[in-house]
Amino acid sequence: MGYRVVDAEDVPLAEGRPCELRRLGTAAELSNVAINRFRAEPGEQLPLTYHYHEEQEEAFYVLSGTLRVETPEETFEVDADELFAVDPESPQRAYNPEDSTEDVVVLAVGAPAVDGDAVPYDDE
Repeated sequence: MGYRVVDAEDVPLAEGRPCELRRLGTAAELSNVAINRFRAEPGEQLPLTYHYHEEQEEAFYVLSGTLRVETPEETFEVDADELFAVDPESPQRAYNPEDSTEDVVVLAVGAPAVDGDAVPYDDE
């Protein structure tokens, strides 16, 4: 048996990201699921680029603020206490709009926890 408690504030910020990212799943030594906490100020996006995952399912649970998620068909508005789910092969870009008056805080869960399956999406 194994148990761990992770304080998100003790998890170092990931470098080179467009917003604050704390890799909670890595800190908890999880191998089958990725769990990340994002905090984005107005005008910041969560991912590095508009993208899709080849294998990974993703779910974004908004803890506070309002998240916008751009897809090829439409842009979704996801409020606090709502969950936005993304299937593999489904392009998306999550962000906090520039005209927002508050930060957005999101818990993102992805499974399986695979590296290198994010593919940039060209919306042109």
